[in-house]
Amino acid sequence: MLTGQFHLPIFYDLAATVIFAATGAITAARKRYDFIGVLVLSLSAGLGGALLRDGVFLNTGPLAILQDGRYLLAVLGGAAIGMFFARYLQRLSLAISVIDGLGLGIYAVVGAQKSLQAGLGILAATLVGTVNAVGGGLVRDVLVREEPMLFRPSEFYAIASIIGAWLFAVFASKLHVDAQEAAWGSIAITFGVRMLSLRLGWRTTPVEYTQDSEEKKP
Repeated sequence: MLTGQFHLPIFYDLAATVIFAATGAITAARKRYDFIGVLVLSLSAGLGGALLRDGVFLNTGPLAILQDGRYLLAVLGGAAIGMFFARYLQRLSLAISVIDGLGLGIYAVVGAQKSLQAGLGILAATLVGTVNAVGGGLVRDVLVREEPMLFRPSEFYAIASIIGAWLFAVFASKLHVDAQEAAWGSIAITFGVRMLSLRLGWRTTPVEYTQDSEEKKP
């Protein structure tokens, strides 16, 4: 059982949805997709993580984001911003990176909390929290047939999400720290790891693969 509950302010949730949806629209514009393509990628980037969380992993009935029409309006807003202001948004990469870093921590915690409330264990909650945090970008990249950023050696992205989701699950379910305190502590650590990886160039490394001698033969 959790002590208390972490509540994500609706204003931040909607604002983050707008920004993430805009990144999907920018990708669609770069690919020269039409209006439908823009909407699909905006929906995927803005709400993909939540759709995977509730529709695939938790299967809790009607999706929460579909019961509140403000989320779909936020996607439409992000799509419009991405379509008409793509070249200007590219100049705000630092601000978007900061918001994205906060989003990683917050959505990792939200996914982990929903998992714990559904009776899942720490490892499962960590998985669902991570998917909630990075799922939108993953779905977007798969739809445009690009190698997902999640899979490539890069600054700590999924790793930061894993850390945040796992820390929250341990603090809240095992150490019985109040959910609000556990959430903000986990979010701060996730954000710090993500920003430090960008600032200091911390990167994951590719797995080395050595061919067997038989495979090398013509």
